[in-house]
Amino acid sequence: MRRVIDSWHSPALNKKMEIVSYGHFGFSLLLLPTAAADYLEYERFLLIDYISKYINEGKVKVFSINSINSESWLNRNMHPRHKSIRHQQFNDYVFNEVVPYIRHQTSHDTPIVTCGASLGALHSANLFFKRPDLINGVIAMSGVYDLQSYTDGYYDQDVYFNSPMSYLPGLDDDFFLEHIRKGSIHVLTGSGAYESPDASRALSGVLRSKGINHNLEIWGADMRHDWPTWRAMLPYVIETKF
Repeated sequence: MRRVIDSWHSPALNKKMEIVSYGHFGFSLLLLPTAAADYLEYERFLLIDYISKYINEGKVKVFSINSINSESWLNRNMHPRHKSIRHQQFNDYVFNEVVPYIRHQTSHDTPIVTCGASLGALHSANLFFKRPDLINGVIAMSGVYDLQSYTDGYYDQDVYFNSPMSYLPGLDDDFFLEHIRKGSIHVLTGSGAYESPDASRALSGVLRSKGINHNLEIWGADMRHDWPTWRAMLPYVIETKF
């Protein structure tokens, strides 16, 4: 498997940011880390091994980036407003730096699908819903899609506009809705320990109310909020839905 590590100094984040890619061809899968982890998290926890068949076959080319959650919502020593600003800077980094990088490594027409588990599911869904003109779909695993779950009661305009359960119900812009409806949307969760299946059901309900086709799957009580669940889910979605 071809594996390439690259980096640059991000203007949006004012720090060096690494990115790793796996494979040569296929649609682009952009992985967002689970919490405060780095760009190699999905490799360390063997998820890359579990989807290596599809990478080697040229069905998917995978990209994985760093989290900055420890510099935003997971940093308890940081003022909430500064956390909110940092979150916005991360969005700018993805939209204005990572997406063009992926385009340069693939093509302008190659679909980009965001993907993540846990907090990474929230980020991957949010990035897609905010810019469906740049991103073509999402695979969200074991997520909670209300950012206020992570803000310790803090709320401002940036929290609202980065919380899909806040802004999607009121979304009536035909440009965004048309692009979202064209996307490939997959929301999966287990029902086991530490999972929140009701959060996925709630997101699905909002999407249905907007006429947005999507795939919702609630897996069984044996599927807990942990890597074995996500190592089962992601290969299944790539195999059957793409």
